This record gives sequence, structure tokens and C-alpha cells, in this order.
Amino acid sequence: MELQEKIAVPIFTEVDREVFLKEVYPGRGPAVLRGVDLGPCVERWTVEYLGMKGGEREVKIHVSTVTQMDFLHKNFVYKTLPFNEFVRRASEAKHSDFFLCEDESYYLRSLGEDVRKEPAELSKQFPDLAEDFHIPRFFESDQFFSSVFRISSRGLQLWTHYDVMDNLLAQVTGRKRVVLYSPQDALHLYLNGDKSEVLDIDAPDMKLFPEFVKARRYDCVLEPGDLLFIPALWFHNTLALHFGVGVNIFWRHLSADSYDKKDPYGNKDPVAAARALQTLERGLHALDELPAEYRDFYGRRMVQRIQKRTYCHSPDSETTIPRSLSNKPG
Repeated sequence: MELQEKIAVPIFTEVDREVFLKEVYPGRGPAVLRGVDLGPCVERWTVEYLGMKGGEREVKIHVSTVTQMDFLHKNFVYKTLPFNEFVRRASEAKHSDFFLCEDESYYLRSLGEDVRKEPAELSKQFPDLAEDFHIPRFFESDQFFSSVFRISSRGLQLWTHYDVMDNLLAQVTGRKRVVLYSPQDALHLYLNGDKSEVLDIDAPDMKLFPEFVKARRYDCVLEPGDLLFIPALWFHNTLALHFGVGVNIFWRHLSADSYDKKDPYGNKDPVAAARALQTLERGLHALDELPAEYRDFYGRRMVQRIQKRTYCHSPDSETTIPRSLSNKPG
């Protein structure tokens, strides 16, 4: 079987705001940032400490009998547990208390107080734990969107998807493998909305997904205390090598009115993009009125026009960089 091209994500050490803005951000590619001060959380956030500080606040969690979670087909259930009980279970390999089976996997993605309107914010949902975590100030304060608390069982793998905002994934405890794919390889990822249908990226079904091998794969392993810069629109897939705790920090790098105001998760397409996709769909419906050979002909002309108007190539590489994402934050 043809092998997928694999590229190591570059590692930067001793990164501060100036280094990030001058050396990391302009490349518009993923980067591991090592040596950034995340605060005392890296040493403090043990299972016992998390349970004590998080207390009995109830949290909504994903529970699955398999380790590869699939959001498209919902191979998990939502359950509610006190936070300290959830942390205890998530840190175990086998459970004496369980919902589905003794080796079930757990995943928490923190939510805002009003899950339909408010983005997650660590300082609001877990104020005592937030005191231990220092958010890197690589962007202006008014660009801040959310800080998402994440905890997962060992071996848990999350589906490949993209977000529409730049973000930093802080791996506070445990180790995590992250695989990323460029936005320019989107056509090889078998998308369904913002998610890929290829669940097993390490051993994909090549009969179902023959184009997947063409996508360039970027790999990294995050150690405790590492940050991963994930630029907007980059696809990412995570695998928890240990029980681990992380925090995602999202910020608006486009103008505020570019984003859907009813999007607490930061994963809805920008307003202009959503409008363009709707317009395209109407155009395709119009082509349905024509015979097949006419649909083929005018469809190809539409594709050519889209490529001419939107594709933008970096002069230094083969990577294509959208114009709208080429500006520095702030």
C-alpha cells in the first residue's frame, strides 16, 4: 500500500510573544512550543488535586466502549458525573463503577454556563483550577474567545476535524499524539461538515478512502507543559498516550463580525464562507435543470473560476495559503 507522506511538526523553544509573532505565526503552520510558562498547573494537577479543586460540580462527559470516538456516527453516549468522580474514573484502566463496561473510555470538553450561547472559559467553570494556569498572551485580550478544559482517558482518540479560529492546545499533564492535515489537503479527507469520515487514520480502509493517502500528515507528540499552535482550518486528530489534562485557548484572528455570533464552540464557518457555500449550492441546483453533458461542462467552468479567484500560492513553498489568513493577530 502506498504510504502517506509524514512530516514532523517543528519545535520551538523558549517562545515568548515576540518570537511567536515574528517566527511562528507568519508561517501559518502547526508548531510545538516548548518551555512556555503555563504556571504551577504542570506540577499540581494530579488526579487527587483535580478532584479536590474541581469538587462535586456536575459535568457532562462522553462515554464510549471503544477508544476511537466518532462524532459523525455517535459511537458514544453523554453522561453526567460529579467532576471528582469523573476524574477518578478517567484515570483508571478498569472501572468498578461504570455506565457501559469496565474498560469504557471518558472524555470531557468543558462547556459554557449556557451551552447554546456562551463559550467555555476555564476561569468561570473551574475558577480554583484556573488560578494554576497561565494563558500565554500571544494575542490581544479583546481577541480572546474561549479556554476549553479537556480531560481524556488513556488511549482515547478523537475524530479529525477543523476549527475556524486559531488556537493553542496546552498539554498540561500526560502525553498526547497529535496528527494534523493542511487545509489544502481537504479534498483528500472525505469531509462531512467540519469532520473527516476517515476514523482510523493509522490503518484507513483504502477501498472506502482511496484518496486519503494523498493527504500530507504532520505528526507530533506533546509532552507535559508543551503548547501546540493549531492555525485555523488545520485538521487535527488527537490520541491520548496517557490519562491527560489539557486546555485549548481560542482567539479571533479575523474581525469579530466575520464569525457567527451564535457559535459557542468556534467551529461554525465564517459568515461570508457560509453565505458563499449556500450560494454555490443554489448554483448547483440550477445546473440540475440541464442534461448531464451540460452539467459536466459548466461544472468544470465553475471549478476553474473558483480556482482562479481563490487559490493563493506561497512563493516559498508548494503550500497554498488563503489570503484571509495571512495577517498577524492583533
